Amino acid sequence: MNRVVIIGGAVTKFGKHLDRNMKSLAAEAVNGALADAGLTKEAIQGAWVANSAWGILQGQESVRGQVVLRPLGIGGIPVVNVENACASSATALHGAWAMVALGEIDVALVLGMEKMYFEDRDRVLKAFIAAMDVEIIPQLMEAFAKMEQKIREEQQKSGQADKPRTSSRSIFMDAYAAAARRHMERYGTTQRQLAVIASKNHRHASLNPLAQYQAPLTVEEVLSAPEVVWPFTRPMCAPIGDGAAAAIVCSEAFANKIGATSRAIVAACILGSGEDPKEGQESSTRKLARKAYEKAGIGPEDVNVAEVHDATAFGELRTTEELGFCPIGEGGPFAEAGNTSLGGKIPVNVSGGLESQGHPVGATGIRQVVELYWHLTGRAGKRQVENAKVGLAHNQGGMVGGSEAAESIVILTK
Repeated sequence: MNRVVIIGGAVTKFGKHLDRNMKSLAAEAVNGALADAGLTKEAIQGAWVANSAWGILQGQESVRGQVVLRPLGIGGIPVVNVENACASSATALHGAWAMVALGEIDVALVLGMEKMYFEDRDRVLKAFIAAMDVEIIPQLMEAFAKMEQKIREEQQKSGQADKPRTSSRSIFMDAYAAAARRHMERYGTTQRQLAVIASKNHRHASLNPLAQYQAPLTVEEVLSAPEVVWPFTRPMCAPIGDGAAAAIVCSEAFANKIGATSRAIVAACILGSGEDPKEGQESSTRKLARKAYEKAGIGPEDVNVAEVHDATAFGELRTTEELGFCPIGEGGPFAEAGNTSLGGKIPVNVSGGLESQGHPVGATGIRQVVELYWHLTGRAGKRQVENAKVGLAHNQGGMVGGSEAAESIVILTK
C-alpha cells in the first residue's frame, strides 16, 4: 500500500454566518486547502464531501458535494458524498485515504461543511434528533425528563440554589449528562473538574483566530454560567455554528514529485462504530485506539498533541481515559493537574475543541485533522505545541443503543 500524506489544509472561521451559504463556506475551505498545497483544482482526482444536516435544514438531500464543487470548476472526477453524523468528515477522510493507499488515485480532496445555525431552533434540534434511532426518541425524552426532575428535587432538598437554565438543548446533552453522572458516582469525578476542562478549552480558543468563542473563562465563570442539564453549564457544551474545513490527501510519491515541503504522514486512519454496551466490556473507543496505536507503531505515551470529540467537557474527560492518556477514572484529576493544557504532558484540544472552536457537525472531523497537520508542520501560531511529532484526532458521531454510532481515530506523524 502507498504511504499517504496530507500536504494542505484550510478551515473557515467557525461561528454564526447568517450572511453566507454552504457554497461560500465550502469555496473558502477548498480554495484555501489547494493554495496551501500549492495545487490547482485540475490536480484533484477524487473528492470526498461530508455533510450531515443540509437536507433536513435546507432541503439539499442529495448530490451535496457536486452542488458546492461545480461552481468552483471541479467536475469530471468521482465525488463521494458522506453522511455519518458528527463523524461525517472523518469518515470522508477514511474513504480518500483508502483510495490513495490502494493506488487507485494519487491525490484527493476531503471537504467537511455545515450550516447549523438558524433562528428557528426547533428545526435545528430536529437535525440532532436525526442522529439517533428516531423510533425510541419519545421514550428517551421521557426517561431524561424523569432524571432531571429527580435531580432538581434532590438539589432543593439539599438547599442548593436554583440556577438559571437554558431554554432548549439537543437530546445529546441529556445523554452526555447521564453518562457524566454515572462517572461521578463511580469515580468521584466533580463538576469543578469538568469546569477546569471547559476553562482550559476556552483559554486555548483565545489563541485561535478561527474559533467561534475566543474569550477566556475562569473556572468560577464556567461554574456560575446558566445550567444546560446538570452537571453541565453552558460553557461546558459545544455551541451550534457554521463552518467548513478541507484537506489535500495524496501519496508520498505524488508529494515528492511536486516538492511538497509541508506534509504530515497519515500513520493510522481507523473507522469503527459502537456496540450495545455490556457490563465489563471494553469500550469501542479503547478497541479503536488499540488498533490505531498498533497500525501507527506507537503507544499513547508517544502522542504530543490530541484533538478529541468534546461535545461536552465530559466527552474530553472520558476520551482521555479511553485513549490511554491516563487510567480509567482519573480523567478529572489528570486535567485538574494541568496535564492537558498547552505546555502540559499531553495538550488536548489546543484549538479550543468543540466546546470553543465550535462544532459545525459535518466539518469537525477534518477540522481536527487539519489542526494536527498545522502543529506537525509548525504553523499553529500562538497555540503551537512545541516539537510536535505525533498527533491524534478522535471523532465520533450519532448514538444508537446507548453507544456511539460512528467513531474515528486518525494518527498523524511528522
